[in-house]
Amino acid sequence: MKEYSHINCEVHDGYELACMRNAIHEVSWQQDGEPHTEQLRFLDLDYSNKEEHLIAENREGKKFRIRLDMITSTLPY
Repeated sequence: MKEYSHINCEVHDGYELACMRNAIHEVSWQQDGEPHTEQLRFLDLDYSNKEEHLIAENREGKKFRIRLDMITSTLPY
């Protein structure tokens, strides 16, 4: 996987706000070279190994840990 690329602070703030609201949004991202799209509830942000990740879950309760720089969709705010 490519080296982590920091995201814009305003975008990061949007993810934090979405997590605080437990917002549900459609999220598109790349993982292992494959595109993914899911309707996800935003739960938390995680910082480890110098990378930031979104922790989210789908309607079935499956948890996802998505690197922020791999997300290709935008938040509505």
